[in-house]
Amino acid sequence: MSQKRVTLRPGVRCRIHETRKHGINFDRYFIIYYRFQDKNFEEGLGWQSKGWTEKKAAGILSELQENQRRGEPPFSLREKREMEKQTRKAREEKEAEQERAALTFGELFKKHYLPHIKQNRRNNETHINEEILFRLWACPIIGKKPLAEIAPIHLEKIKNNMLKAGRAPRTARYALEMVRQVFNYALRNGHYSGVNPVSKVTLPKVDNRRMRFLTQEEAEALLTDLGKRSTETRDMAALSLYAGLRFGEITSLQWGDVDIERGILLLRDTKSGKTRAAFMNAEVKKIFNARTRGKPTEYVFKDLKHGGRIGKISHSFWRAVDELKLNEGIEDPRQKVVFHSLRHSFASWLVEAGADLYTVKELLGHADYSMAARYSHVGAETLRAAVNKLTKPQEAPKLIELKK
Repeated sequence: MSQKRVTLRPGVRCRIHETRKHGINFDRYFIIYYRFQDKNFEEGLGWQSKGWTEKKAAGILSELQENQRRGEPPFSLREKREMEKQTRKAREEKEAEQERAALTFGELFKKHYLPHIKQNRRNNETHINEEILFRLWACPIIGKKPLAEIAPIHLEKIKNNMLKAGRAPRTARYALEMVRQVFNYALRNGHYSGVNPVSKVTLPKVDNRRMRFLTQEEAEALLTDLGKRSTETRDMAALSLYAGLRFGEITSLQWGDVDIERGILLLRDTKSGKTRAAFMNAEVKKIFNARTRGKPTEYVFKDLKHGGRIGKISHSFWRAVDELKLNEGIEDPRQKVVFHSLRHSFASWLVEAGADLYTVKELLGHADYSMAARYSHVGAETLRAAVNKLTKPQEAPKLIELKK
């Protein structure tokens, strides 16, 4: 579409749009033209409908000509726009740096970190626990402090306050790990550019390894009780007992990952960050054969209320544990039966049956031997029991000397 060109004054022209109007007249596009260093320049400014006028165009031209006369850039509209762009960028970077410097730990946690983990983490209990740790322990010490002002001494205070209040070293460690995660998030997303202060703090040493495992009789009693309360919970418990699955691996299992014919379960994006295979025994195959197969992307175990992924262990499990008195008289939390004890039982039974630690490591999906090594005591007990079965050898009968 051709547009009529009109010279408004020396150095200022416009193109008149043939159809689009601005007010009662057709819209106009303003252009300046000039000669500088033996070169002709023609540079567009913008439409009248966007705020440009003949007066503004003449003002830009006058500014550039004055710069040319004085020998001080910008000499062209292109240079002027580039310089304004750089100035604006520098101003925005300065404002962003000031905003980063003023961002407090509490603001980062509430406005950025917490919404992020709520959206991206599968386990709802995780962010609930982190909110509690932040509110009770981190916020009073570092909640109002800008990130750059938080030092190891503040984190030591959080740790000491928790220990003095009688909180377990494990809980204090969780609190500091939460702070570490928040700083790591800030580093990844440009909210902070320093060193993570948690890296300079000695974390409380804890041994929170759960050592309790069920006997075959206890496991059978638990599954029987669960079967009376909830078939769903019973099947989930059996998967952990007989295939070694974590609770999160069970709840994220989809029908497309279940191959009954080959006896394989595909566990995607597990805790170690890797995908691994779990193998079905006869008991596990019974579970899947008894269930109605859904679509490939449908969860095998679904939340009965909302139809989505299950978020936490059913109360049926805890009621069964209480009914069987599996935790009666036990004070050490590491010795209490929890859902994870079923996976621990799976590994312990493997070792009792003669499996080596490499096999246990691979079946559990551990990255190295450090986790699988905790089951070595089970193997040692099995060996000790075998040795104890040996009785003291009987003395050989004395030979009777025959008389000649």
